[in-house]
Amino acid sequence: MPGRWETKSARRTPSLSCVSVGGTTIAIRKFQNKRYNLQELLHVGTLPASVLEQLATAIEKRRNILIAGGTGSGKTTSLIALAALIPEDERLIVIEDTSEIQVAKPNVVRLEARREQPHLPAVTIRDLLKATLRLRPDRILLGEVRGAEAFDLLQALNTGHSGTLSTTHADSAREALTRFATCVMMAGVDLPYHVVRAQIGEGLDLVVHLERRPGKRQVTEVLRVHGYNAPQDRFEVERVYARA
Repeated sequence: MPGRWETKSARRTPSLSCVSVGGTTIAIRKFQNKRYNLQELLHVGTLPASVLEQLATAIEKRRNILIAGGTGSGKTTSLIALAALIPEDERLIVIEDTSEIQVAKPNVVRLEARREQPHLPAVTIRDLLKATLRLRPDRILLGEVRGAEAFDLLQALNTGHSGTLSTTHADSAREALTRFATCVMMAGVDLPYHVVRAQIGEGLDLVVHLERRPGKRQVTEVLRVHGYNAPQDRFEVERVYARA
């Protein structure tokens, strides 16, 4: 059966022959030791200069940023690079399913979800987000939005917790907004879909999309979110960058 185990340097996912038709396989994802800063991402072609300037301004003005892309597209690397711009005197709460985000700041609380273990209950991302709101965060960094925890993050975004950075899997920047809404609905909340989308339109400021292309990872699109148009059922967005 498929499983997973992790160390400080890698995540290993084996699939045994009972489910893997060609025989037992193992996928190893090595965690990055090197942490790129924004200037280095500019140098290697991940970020164009115009996007770097906009994102730096967004961090300074405490905008809420969602970073989207496929597996291995550079979402976490970009989040870490952006987090380096956060002022030193701010209190950061980092929430992850698997510890990858390393932020060199003096006031950082790092929380990691835990699977259920013998005699120990599971601690979910939702549990950690709820606890975070009682820890006086200046900013919340959420490793990945992929399920019901999106509802708790959305509540934080709309109750004064600005400057949040988070990531999600999506094929485009606009698709990331739809996926966020779908994840919120996974929480089983008694809210109409258009209300959820309206809250996302109010809570998010920028969506950055990355792709992994041969030999490099690149920002392909940046959307500024202006709100949600309920009669037309669409997000009001402005494309501020698109890579040809």
